[in-house]
Amino acid sequence: MKPSITFLSAVACATLLTSCDKQESIQPTSAGLGMATTTQSAVSYSLNNWMGAVNANLSLSQLSIPGTHDSGARFEPISGTAKCQTLTIGEQLTAGVRFLDIRCRHIDNSFAIHHGAVYQNLNFDDVRTACLAFLQANPTECIIMSIKEEHTPSNNTRTFEQTLDTYLQKNLDKWYLSATVPTLGQARGKIVLLRRFSATATPKGLDATAWADNTTFSISNGQAQLKVQDQYKVPDNATKWTAMTQLFGEAKAAAPGRLYLNFASGYKPGLFGIPNITTVSNNINPRLTTFFGAQTTGHFGIIPMDFAEANRNNLIVKTNF
Repeated sequence: MKPSITFLSAVACATLLTSCDKQESIQPTSAGLGMATTTQSAVSYSLNNWMGAVNANLSLSQLSIPGTHDSGARFEPISGTAKCQTLTIGEQLTAGVRFLDIRCRHIDNSFAIHHGAVYQNLNFDDVRTACLAFLQANPTECIIMSIKEEHTPSNNTRTFEQTLDTYLQKNLDKWYLSATVPTLGQARGKIVLLRRFSATATPKGLDATAWADNTTFSISNGQAQLKVQDQYKVPDNATKWTAMTQLFGEAKAAAPGRLYLNFASGYKPGLFGIPNITTVSNNINPRLTTFFGAQTTGHFGIIPMDFAEANRNNLIVKTNF
């Protein structure tokens, strides 16, 4: 249990508000799942419904959005090798996360959630159910979901895309599948698909199939403009942080339209060359806390993190006001 945090700061309430004083109070519960309640002269929100206080006409590219990397990865055979989150999918959303990185192994014509070869005791239906329950309880919100094929497919009679279609058809009205980055108003109450797999039928979400490996890169397909920092093989944490801060600066200065994704996640080789995740997260996450604690307002893009928690999420969220 972390102590409650209360602080007063002056913030510029861009687009929505004129400058005003803001009182924030975070009362964390277990495992970093907190309810940050923020009040201003013209806005009040909690982390479970913070998008409800944002102008519906803004593009998602104009927001700062907490996210999780390998969102379903909560289990590992060896410490530091596969676990990326402590909170469940539902707990992440309640704690302010609005970007989910979902890695699906295609097996028996269904999706099992994996991190590499490690099954995460979770299936895609579990993820979908948690997201829909959250959106039903918080209809002002949206969820951006990146879907990527993970590990080796097994015992299938159809393509990855065809299996996804069977999931989409169960609640098709709850998915945003257009190829352009939506406004918040267009996306509210929906799951916005960011597609990291090839598709024969289009549009099928924001097309990110041209994802480059272990670098910072742009995707421009004529409909969605993306800029991504995903340097996950981390030679040293200072290099990783430099790449992150460069993209933060670019995102803040950018005109609306390009969606920025700035991954805080990564790993360094550990004993016998085994990847170690926490050697990166234990260094980068405190840097994020310091960085966003010093920010007032601005759009910094989507920040997928390992071991996301409410207090840090709230520091990112508050830059939207």
